Order: sequence, then structure tokens, then C-alpha cells
Amino acid sequence: MPVAFSSPPTWAVYEAESPPGQPPAVPRLPLAFEPFLFLTPAHQALQAHGQPVLAFYLEDPAAGRTVAQLFVVPAPDPAQPGLARSPGQASFGGVQLAPGLPVAALHPLLEATEAALRQRGQQQLEVRSYAFCYDPAGAATEAEALRQRGYEVVLAEQNYHLPTAHDYAAHLRPNERRALRKCHQAGLFLEQEPPLTLPWAYDFMQACRQERQQAPLSLPLERLQAVVRAFPRQHLLLSVREPGGDWAALAVAIQVSSRVLYTFYVASALRLKKLSPALLLYEGLHDFARATGSELLDLGTSTLPGTRQPNVPLLDFKRRLGGVAGLRLTWQKRL
Repeated sequence: MPVAFSSPPTWAVYEAESPPGQPPAVPRLPLAFEPFLFLTPAHQALQAHGQPVLAFYLEDPAAGRTVAQLFVVPAPDPAQPGLARSPGQASFGGVQLAPGLPVAALHPLLEATEAALRQRGQQQLEVRSYAFCYDPAGAATEAEALRQRGYEVVLAEQNYHLPTAHDYAAHLRPNERRALRKCHQAGLFLEQEPPLTLPWAYDFMQACRQERQQAPLSLPLERLQAVVRAFPRQHLLLSVREPGGDWAALAVAIQVSSRVLYTFYVASALRLKKLSPALLLYEGLHDFARATGSELLDLGTSTLPGTRQPNVPLLDFKRRLGGVAGLRLTWQKRL
């Protein structure tokens, strides 16, 4: 529900800088929204870019609430020294805001951010926002504020998600529905793996990517282990096993918020391609998301690593799963 802001509203921006590897300052006033996991100070501290983190909090002092926030990292990529980014190193960043916050309220927050970056010698700011399905109204408000301030969309990615209110099997394409039945008939079964199996799961996922000639996993094992240790309740390691116990497919999923379960890594053995164990894996993820009260399972974007080109076969697979299409936008502005 929309937050009751003060009338007339008075906005204040609280700005703080933290050294590399240290959590950014927490907001001075309670948040008027549930922050996404990637947009919390504790997770920001684990994003190993080696740069300070600038935290900007938009406050409504009269209401006693923090109504928006933005984390920015100056030049997280040494190859691009004048390009600040949000996020520094995560799946997304951007401005998260309270329900019902008007577009005009974001201008003081963005103005303070841009001024602070100019003072630090930054020439551009890139904002990779969360997918619209996470918060349609908030994403639209952020997009309009960025547009008004002269930001340009440099990447528009297709993002797919599965609503947990939908029956998973009923929304599969006919071929995929038949393949799912074959998975069950072949005796494949789901298993929630304990965190201690992560090193072996990591090796399995890397091997699956290598045999499919795909890019390696984006995080080294040590980084992934550190994040899972810091947020054990927000990470799910789910497998599909063959009747003999061997892994057929694996997924690392992240509870980004109470309403979103995000599929971070997914891998399946090439030797079982005809059986398509990933279909059973996604069924398990969908069921887990529904059982834990999430409203959607985020399947993520499908952009080829190192490029800004869509991975067409992967996009088609997500459509065959019954995925609902949406947008994830990346913006840039010269400061």
C-alpha cells in the first residue's frame, strides 16, 4: 500500500561513503519499503569491486521514514575509470522507493548522487535497474525520473518470470509438458542440497557449462560461498537427481525479497539433453517459491556474456516454460 507522506512533502538526502569491503551506512530513518537483498548494506559490502560505496537515502523527516535509496560505486571497473555504476557488482542496482512516491521526489536524490560523483571525478553514471516485475510502479517511477534527467537507455533486456499463481505444468508448451512427464517416469527426483555440497555443486555447474561451450560462472567459488554464508536463509541449492543418485541438474536460487525468488545459476548435464531435467528443476523452483509465499519466480535475462546481444535459444526456452515477458533497463548519463 502507498505510504502516507508528509503534506506538503519535505525531502532530505542523507549521503554517506564507506571504505571498500565495509558495509555502507544504514539509513538514519526506518525504510518505508522492504529492500531487495542486493540493495542492503550487508550485501553491498560483499560486492568485491575494491571501491568505496556511496549510499544515498531520501528521507521524509516529517513522516519519519526513508522513502528511497540508491547505492553507487565510483569506477568499479579499472578499465573504465570515469564510469560510476549501480550496482558495483551484483545482478542489479538502481533506485528502490516506497509505494506511491512521486517522480518529483527522486530528483533531489539523483541530483545529490550526480553532484557527489562529479566531485569525485566521475564522468558517467550507469544504472542497471531491477526488472519491472519486481515492482512495476516503482520501476516506472524510476524510469520516468531518469528520463527527465537526461539518462538514456543503453540496454533493454527481455526478462521472464513465472507467476506462482499459475499452474506450472499447465502453462508449459505441449512438447515441454510431455518431456516433464518423461522426467517423472524416468525416476528423476528433486533434492534440496545442504550448503556443504556447494563446492561439488559448483564443479558440476562449471562442467555443464564447459561441455555446452558456455561462459564460466560469473562468481568464483570463494565469493559464492561467502555470500551463501552471509545469507544462508536467502539461498537455495536445488538439484535433480537420477534414480542412482547422480546429479542431472542443479540450480542456485536467491530469495531477493518476500515476493521474488530469483534463479541465479541453472545447469543440466548434456548427456541427459533428450530427457531435459531442467524442466523438473524449474518445477521444483516454482513449487518452492509458491510454498514460501513468493509471488513470482524470476527466470532472469538472456544476454550473451560479454555482449549486449540476446541469447535467442535461451529466450525461446523461457517462453516455452510459460514465462511472462518483461523489461530490465540499463541507463547511462554523462555527468
